[in-house]
Amino acid sequence: MTSPQDLKATISDGLLSFPLTDFDAQLNFAPKPYAERLEWLMPYGATALFAAGGTGEFFSLEPKEYSEVIRVAVQTCQGRMPIIAGAGGPTRVAIQYAQEAERLGAQGILLLPHYLTEASQEGLVAHVQAVCRSVKFGVIVYNRGACRLTPESLLKLADSCPNLIGFKDGIGDIESFVSIRQQLGDRFSYLGGLPTAEVFAGAYRAMGCPVYSSAVFNFIPKTAIDFYNAHAAGDTATTDRLIREFFLPYIALRNKGHGYAVSIVKAGATLVGHSAGPVRPPLSDLKPAEVDELGALISRLGPQ
Repeated sequence: MTSPQDLKATISDGLLSFPLTDFDAQLNFAPKPYAERLEWLMPYGATALFAAGGTGEFFSLEPKEYSEVIRVAVQTCQGRMPIIAGAGGPTRVAIQYAQEAERLGAQGILLLPHYLTEASQEGLVAHVQAVCRSVKFGVIVYNRGACRLTPESLLKLADSCPNLIGFKDGIGDIESFVSIRQQLGDRFSYLGGLPTAEVFAGAYRAMGCPVYSSAVFNFIPKTAIDFYNAHAAGDTATTDRLIREFFLPYIALRNKGHGYAVSIVKAGATLVGHSAGPVRPPLSDLKPAEVDELGALISRLGPQ
């Protein structure tokens, strides 16, 4: 099993991504196409993949399906690509997911926010502590939605949970992130988690967060890697061009519908010949005219 510190080192450099979860026409999990998707993506050179994450529709999976998704991901990528599993929900449920991911051989978890209710900092700390203490492998906490941890809370967690090794920011509050980064230093690996990550990559790098997870890697993997390499090399001519020519119009299209941050990625995968099937309710698929617009954007990028 990968140690928490090994996982921390792994996610501190390189591009990360969330593979889509494949569903068939009846919206059942499709394990064979999912394994084929992972085989297609692995050679492009991402550092790690987050199975059953946000882009993988974790929120729509039932427990048995979750186990199957993680099992297929681990078996397909074993020895070639680290798999970090999504886990979340109420504390006891999140613990069950975390322990199942560890049992199945994942290298760690991304602890997604709990749902619906707001919580105090004391409650959030207790929630993250309970999940961390239930497993031995590494945990990355996702600061987003109802889970908004302060620097003080993160210091408590860093002191009490040695396997909490990563902090992913999905809020974009500059003052808060700078304060967290300065106070926690190298105790965590820091990941950018705002959608669409490429547009925010330069700003996060300036704040001490050079790594991010890419959703578009699911359908334009070559461009996603090219963008990351240019970003890492400080090649702003390339990153600015791609932001201007692809990412800004892509975001304008994504913003046409609620939940399109996932739906547009599934549409993109279909357009490049690697369909993952439809999204599950409560998400909805792009409209035909929107799919055509996305196809025109992708075609300008050339072969992937």
